[in-house]
Amino acid sequence: MQELRLPRYAGLGILILLVAVLVSAAGCGRSIGETIDDATITARVKTALLNDPDVSGLRIDVDTSRGVVTMSGVVKSQNEVQRAMQIARRVGGVVDVRSTLQVNP
Repeated sequence: MQELRLPRYAGLGILILLVAVLVSAAGCGRSIGETIDDATITARVKTALLNDPDVSGLRIDVDTSRGVVTMSGVVKSQNEVQRAMQIARRVGGVVDVRSTLQVNP
């Protein structure tokens, strides 16, 4: 079995890319900590939505800015909208939840 090897400096390239993304986000008036926290909140909300059997997590997009979660996409019912918002509010670090979810049965 052949071992998969990355180029010697591949890790350095990834690190440079990550730093560039974080610095550009900080240049938009947000600290690196805020950027990381928002990304963490987004990931946690999305994971919670995907793990709930009553929500179509794959059809809901999640964005977070300064702890405010905005969900968009198409769901099957108003109950699903309410459930998705309830799930998002339970995630640590969430300041507010906004929805532009569209109902399309």
